[in-house]
Parts: sequence; C-alpha cells; structure tokens
Amino acid sequence: MIDWTDRNCRFFHRLMTRHARLFTEMVVDEAILHGNRQKLLGFDPAEHPLVLQLGGSNPAKLAEAARIAEQFGYDEINLNVGCPSDRVQSGTFGACLMLQPELVGECVAAMHNAVAVPVTVKCRIGVDDQDPEPALDNLADAVFDAGSAGIWVHARKAWLKGLSPKENREIPPLDYTRVTRLKQRYPARFVGINGGIANVAAAQPHLQHLDGVMLGRAAYHDPADLLNVDPLLFGRKAPVAGLADVVMQMADYAAHHIANGGKLGQVTRHMLGLFNGRPGARQWRQILSQAAYAPGASPALLLEAMAKVQFAGNEASIGENEPVAAELD
Repeated sequence: MIDWTDRNCRFFHRLMTRHARLFTEMVVDEAILHGNRQKLLGFDPAEHPLVLQLGGSNPAKLAEAARIAEQFGYDEINLNVGCPSDRVQSGTFGACLMLQPELVGECVAAMHNAVAVPVTVKCRIGVDDQDPEPALDNLADAVFDAGSAGIWVHARKAWLKGLSPKENREIPPLDYTRVTRLKQRYPARFVGINGGIANVAAAQPHLQHLDGVMLGRAAYHDPADLLNVDPLLFGRKAPVAGLADVVMQMADYAAHHIANGGKLGQVTRHMLGLFNGRPGARQWRQILSQAAYAPGASPALLLEAMAKVQFAGNEASIGENEPVAAELD
C-alpha cells in the first residue's frame, strides 16, 4: 500500500481497533540506509502493534535496515515478496523474488539473525506461469527454514508480464484453497491470508482454517468497518463510541500535525471514506477534498464537514453492540 498507509493513516485506523496489527507502506532497504530515517520510520506510539514492511533483495542491507527498524521500536519486520508494480520489479524485489526462493530464505535468515523481533514474509501463491503448488511450497520451505515467524499469502498470482498492477488485482482469480493447503502442510506455523476480502465479517470464515486475515484496500476505502475488528475478531469492545468520536480525535491529531509543520490534507486524505453509505457522505468527501489543501486550512474543517453527515439513531451504538454495515456509494 505504497503512499497509502503512512503514519497519518495508521493513527486514524488505530483509533478504531486496538488489537489489529498495522502494517506500514513498503519501505525500501536502501532508503532506510541512506535516507531520512525519521521521516521514513517515525511513528506515533499509539500505532502499536506495528509492523514495518521492507522491500529489498540484498541480505546484508535488509539485515541492517531491520536492525535500524528495531531500534525505532517496531514490533515485527515483514519482507514483501508480493508487490507486482513495475518500480518494484526494476529494483529486483517484491513479487519477482518468488522466482528465487533460496535468495528469499537468505534474506530472512540475515534479518532473523540481526533482530530479536519476529521476521515474517508476505508473498503471492506464485508469479506468471509458475505452478502455485510447488512455487508456494518452495518459498514457504525456504522462509520457515530460515527462521520466519509466519507467512502472509495474497491468494492470487502476481502477473509480471502482460498485466498492469491494477489489472492484477482482479486477474487471475483468487485461490483461497491454495493458502489453506499451505496451512495444512504447516499446522504449527503462522499462515495468514490476504486478497479480495471485502470486510471484517468476510474475514471470519477464513479464521476457521488460518491464523490471520489481512485487509488492505477494503479497510482503506471503508474505514468505518474497522470498528468491527475488536468486537467480532477479538471479543472486545470497540475503542470509541462511534464515528463522531473518531472525527473529534482526528481533529486534535491534525492540530498537532499542523503545529509540527504538516498540512491538513495530509491527514484528511485518508478519511474520505469514513462515512460511506450515510446521507451526507458525498458532501463530507467534497469538503475535505476541495478545502483541506487550501492555505491556512484548519482542523475545524473536519467538524464543518461532519455537520453535513446525518447520523441515524444512536451514534454511540456503532462499535458497541451493532456491527457497522457501511456500503460504498
């Protein structure tokens, strides 16, 4: 989720679930070694538990990047072996590494030996013309032998030739059963699933067979559904009474962000889908999209935009006893 799940997005999502593990956008090892580490790796303590997702293919560089990340306080390091974008392929990391399971194993081993926190891998079931049966097994064998604490599998092949990354979100078809078979092969290991899971309720059936479910675009575009995570998946109350509380807390966060040199739009761009399915959601989006980047835009804009949203019934019930059933409009 490059350019999406930055620290502002993660703070926003954390307000709605205390127990889900949040992942950063993928950060390249070279950027950490030579770039602005505070900008790349800094986060708010409220974001824990938090996983840094790394991109790279050089074991020594990944190990050093993992060491630096551990010093920043990340709870886990995850190696991305699933991203199919052109700019990732040009750097020889992401999904193309599924063609080199031995190298992935070397990368994991180097990182595992460098840090005390868990090292995990996110991958696909295969790439291009690979047979997903041996391809996924070979990768899993390599990373588990190297010390990986778990593997997250996007249940779709990455197509590196002939399809754009956008097309690859729908083609070829998802194969959830392939991930289940991997779990059956490794009953004592953590195996999580990703890809095409529309909401928290849809995640529940997967947890009957697997150890974790990862939501990406669904959680981003319909963030109110995150209020269901703690009640449905962890048996705990949602951490806020409702969406109005989320907006109020984000207004406070935005004020702090602006006081430290940031812009309101850097925060609000992640909040556009918060009221999807409610009357006034379109006005909410329009106000934030059009005015949040204006010179001098202040957190009061969030309250102005929220005033356009019509809350049905008792807003405090959302996230306590009633699941959120938001629809994209």
